[in-house]
Amino acid sequence: MSTADEGTLGPIAKAGAPHRVGGFLYHRRGDRWEWSDTVARMHGYDPATITPTTELLLSHKHPDDRAHVAHTLHTIRTTGGAFSSRHRIIDTHGHTRSVVVVGDRVLDEHGEVIGSSGFYIDITDTIDTTVTEAVDDAVADLTASRGAIELAKGMLMLIYRIPADRAFDVLVWHSQQTNVKLRDIAEGLLTRVAADLDVPTAVRTHFDHLLLHTT
Repeated sequence: MSTADEGTLGPIAKAGAPHRVGGFLYHRRGDRWEWSDTVARMHGYDPATITPTTELLLSHKHPDDRAHVAHTLHTIRTTGGAFSSRHRIIDTHGHTRSVVVVGDRVLDEHGEVIGSSGFYIDITDTIDTTVTEAVDDAVADLTASRGAIELAKGMLMLIYRIPADRAFDVLVWHSQQTNVKLRDIAEGLLTRVAADLDVPTAVRTHFDHLLLHTT
């Protein structure tokens, strides 16, 4: 199988994962990429027929976004580190899709950077009436924990500049990947952000200004 399978990426590639969120894995050794089935289909490929490469990734980027993405890919390949990118891809049928790609470095047992992993969010169409089994299962857990989930969604919407339904898709995807309940994912994120995230003074000051001058 040429794209990433369950043995490599785990539950990312499971059937039933939200079709708008899919995972990837990059190996610096060999300059090798793996895609979940969802990411392959975002690009218009049958997952069993494609081996993703850096050149292939760039070939699908919208011409106006290619330079920006090429710089991001160069950083991933040479130094690693966390990243996020909002850009457009053109699939094999000529359709343009808007995506957000989020990733972080992968370390070996010695703490050396050996690659990157993360996920794509397809934000092309923010209105989708298709409800997957995964979302049905998640909604069953929603009533008692709506507050935490809404707050976590708000954080994702702000950080990645994505709409509410895509933020929910990301939480569902992460819930499936880790086999942790959606409520616990949301509450854990809120706890970690409160404990670990230090908002720069300049950002806080700018937010103060926006808050005080919003009518």
